[in-house]
Amino acid sequence: MKYSFSYLIRLEFLGFRFSGWQKQPNAKTLHDIVDKSLSFVFEDSAYKTIGIGRTDAKVSANAYYLQLFRDSEVEAVPFLVSLNQNFPPDFRATTVQKVATDFNIIQASKKKEYHYYFSFGAKNHPFAAPFMVNIAEELDLNKMKEAAKLFEGEHYFHKYCTKPSAHTVFKRTIALCEIVENTVLTANFFPEKSYILKVQGKGFLRYQIRLMMATLIEVGKGSLEISFIVASLKEDNDRKFLRNIAPSSGLQLYDIELIA
Repeated sequence: MKYSFSYLIRLEFLGFRFSGWQKQPNAKTLHDIVDKSLSFVFEDSAYKTIGIGRTDAKVSANAYYLQLFRDSEVEAVPFLVSLNQNFPPDFRATTVQKVATDFNIIQASKKKEYHYYFSFGAKNHPFAAPFMVNIAEELDLNKMKEAAKLFEGEHYFHKYCTKPSAHTVFKRTIALCEIVENTVLTANFFPEKSYILKVQGKGFLRYQIRLMMATLIEVGKGSLEISFIVASLKEDNDRKFLRNIAPSSGLQLYDIELIA
């Protein structure tokens, strides 16, 4: 079915109770909730939605984009009010803008920034669980910071991808990869100190950031040397993906910049 109007909607969501974005049988997904909420907004009128990309189970987003197709025009302000009234508390729509119907949200050039929130040492308050991951062991943070910078630039990420397709491109460029103290996400039930792995790039492979984070944690524990990361990113790496994946709840899609 061809629609006459297209809109780009910016969303924020807490993904902790969902099985990721993509619709799946017998699972509660983010896309399901979005479409169900829109069905109350539009009642019987037809619409179609496409998300900007998949997210893993329990992953949250400070910025996520959805493309909405409709046969009739949408008035931005009343639409946002109605959508937010019908969303559950862990969703919020912040903006809506009209775009051409031939705009392709999947193929559009974009820059993404992901944050992975973590702490180490004493166990966190249970309320922190949807937002950050706690590592019980002490970590060498300076060594982890040094190791994180090695991911920057153009490298071969075969070892940082699970279940690739025959057409997966493993040569990727990471614009920024650093570990900093967390001053972005705060709450009185968070630990006194927590940290963020910040990663920026145009696109990422399946589980790539969580595999990178797990590797950095092992470096921080002293189980892996920094030289392991150097070797893992070379073109002649053994191309066997790493098995240790960091938990998904610490990962947040922090920002997306759509590039014209």
